Amino acid sequence: MARRIIAALTDFASPAPSPTRAGAVGRLRRLLVPLLPVLPLAMVLPARPAPVSFSRDIAPILEKKCVACHGPEKAKGGFRLHTFTQLLQGGDSKEPTISPGQPARSKLYQLLIVTDPDDRMPQKDEPLPPPQIALLKRWIEEGAAFDGPEPKATLASLRANTPHPAPPQRYTQPVPVAALAFSPDGHTLAASGRQEVTLWEPATGALIGRCTNLDQQILSLAFSPNGEFLAAAGGTPGRSGQLKLIEIQTRRARPALLSLNDLVLSAVFSPDGQWLAAGGADNAIHVFDVASGAELRRVEPHADWVTCLAFASDGARLASASRDKSARILDPKSGEVEETYSNHTAPLFAVAFGPDAQNVLSAGRDKAIHVWQVKEAKKLFEIGGLEPDLTRLVVQSNLLFVCGGDRLVRQYELRLADKKADLVRSYRGHGDVLYGLAYHAGSHRLASSDYSGEVRLWNTEDGTLVRAFRAAPGYQP
Repeated sequence: MARRIIAALTDFASPAPSPTRAGAVGRLRRLLVPLLPVLPLAMVLPARPAPVSFSRDIAPILEKKCVACHGPEKAKGGFRLHTFTQLLQGGDSKEPTISPGQPARSKLYQLLIVTDPDDRMPQKDEPLPPPQIALLKRWIEEGAAFDGPEPKATLASLRANTPHPAPPQRYTQPVPVAALAFSPDGHTLAASGRQEVTLWEPATGALIGRCTNLDQQILSLAFSPNGEFLAAAGGTPGRSGQLKLIEIQTRRARPALLSLNDLVLSAVFSPDGQWLAAGGADNAIHVFDVASGAELRRVEPHADWVTCLAFASDGARLASASRDKSARILDPKSGEVEETYSNHTAPLFAVAFGPDAQNVLSAGRDKAIHVWQVKEAKKLFEIGGLEPDLTRLVVQSNLLFVCGGDRLVRQYELRLADKKADLVRSYRGHGDVLYGLAYHAGSHRLASSDYSGEVRLWNTEDGTLVRAFRAAPGYQP
């Protein structure tokens, strides 16, 4: 039958007149009509594309390419588009930004396709790819509908509720593990993955769960003190950043507490678990109420990215580190800056309170850990002789762990009264830059992770390696 159908189609499609054409058409109809009831509808009628979604399809394009010059802080030509409402208001030209159903009369579309680089948008950047321009055009042709919950909501918040792509079912290659965290009971080790957080059993190295619907990279992880939640902060460089709470029992991520146009770099719970603080590329510190998800306060004490945050053991103070080469001490209740430490000469990536909450340790790119007093931000001493790019500091009682660009984890015993720290041991074996570090005091287990995706578990009582594995589900070297 297949040969007969092909022959009939060939004859029917012939452009030359043929006395057999009418017969071919008749044969084709007789062959196909009996099959129509059992053919899928998609094979009979052309598929109609789904309507373009402003929240899912258009908002991410505008946020990435336009908000930097036409947002709440900067409005070239008097034009802002960080919300749908602002997008429709237009700018100084008074021309309609969007004319529903008419792309040619929509200023937004006109500026995307104009050939003069001085007029084309975005300026000083590559033009939008043709598929994105076509998507914007089709959205306008379809009526330029808004499908979000609130037209005055920021584009970032609209994207926050859009599901993220699923992670790979099986990793064909490992990805950098930038963040680690032990659960309070020590039975679970969380590790960052690609658009997910993976959960592992420290005792066996077995995968026990995967938490999805997260942004591309996770850069900071923190368990709540009661183990109910896992905070995950990260994003896609130069495009988006999010802070989400993951319910450990269900392993489901709640809607984002914080959405930025760039990375969220740090998240930390207060000791009582009532607050969650986060910082990132907006140079700000955000404090949230965990129970309600409400943002309690937002402060901007730094002139550059906030790279790390730490609560004091009593929860009365919050320390921050920044790329602006400074560290700050804040009152988390009021947001008031109490002290500023400015003795570093390079960007900072890590900060931690000492065991008595009266001292702070900070480190980054200038080859030393600074130990200084909370009161008056007075420097006590340095731990020197280190390589640059110290990425993580962990302090537990009088123990200090530090890692970074030299592929080592160092363990020190802090002797603050003597203004010194004694090197206990160095943990060796990683083959790439270290980014993740976590310690569980009850089990004396230290976890470290690197850019190659390797996770290593150490016994801190004797320095032995307990286990090493790639935190990449299904990966087989």
